[in-house]
Amino acid sequence: MTRTDDSEVPDYPARFRLDGRGVVLLGAGQGIGRQTAHALAQCGARVFAVDRDPDLAADIAEEVDGIAWSGDATSRADATRMWADVEARLGRAHAIVDIIGMSRYADLLSITDEDWTWHQDVVLRHALLALQLGGAHLAAHGGGAITFVASVSGLTGAPMHAAYGAAKAGLISLVRSAAVELGPRGIRVNAVAPGVVWTPRVSAYLGEPGRKANSANAPLNDVALPADIAGPLLFLTTDLSRYLSGQVLTVDGAVSAKFPYPLPDMDVAPH
Repeated sequence: MTRTDDSEVPDYPARFRLDGRGVVLLGAGQGIGRQTAHALAQCGARVFAVDRDPDLAADIAEEVDGIAWSGDATSRADATRMWADVEARLGRAHAIVDIIGMSRYADLLSITDEDWTWHQDVVLRHALLALQLGGAHLAAHGGGAITFVASVSGLTGAPMHAAYGAAKAGLISLVRSAAVELGPRGIRVNAVAPGVVWTPRVSAYLGEPGRKANSANAPLNDVALPADIAGPLLFLTTDLSRYLSGQVLTVDGAVSAKFPYPLPDMDVAPH
């Protein structure tokens, strides 16, 4: 048979590089944010490290030779100021990675109005501002990529996660709508949905018993580390994912792929 495919073969490693590109990283201060800052910088990006805590922003920016910025990403006034500083100090951003998000655990019948509003702000409002203000910036400069950290709590139900899960589900819907609306402007929008990630905050909350229980529940027999989420975020920011948009990539060690009860103890032998 004569080969009929003479299509150009890309330089795949080059597509993984971010040399000369600016990336705005929201929530850079620790955990997933810190690992993502290093992942982006190692691939050549100039990182605009954003955190509410100015000391954390400065610390991460120094680690990766980036630019530190501090403010409230859930505030339209602060976000507007941030994007003015992005243009003044970075020149242009080629991508945005938004990691901001926290949860207050409470059963559904005990959620207060303040709890609900807090989750909408800390999970969803900054994402809207990133899409509106950051999307306008990217569109004005020829496009780019916007990637969020969602959660498996936005895809499935879990006890004590009603407010958090509803906000993350809203984020997932927003990602899909943004991908459709901003795609013609050359902007890709995606999200990563982690399961349990062993960040400093989670480890302090769950402790070693929690790690063992969640490891046992995962087919990969481990919990994710922040670097395990930074990798997919990096991929979605690079040109390796140039035709990937409107998607939510679940990173949970196959927990959501199985019947959601802990696996029994068993010897697994090859057949």
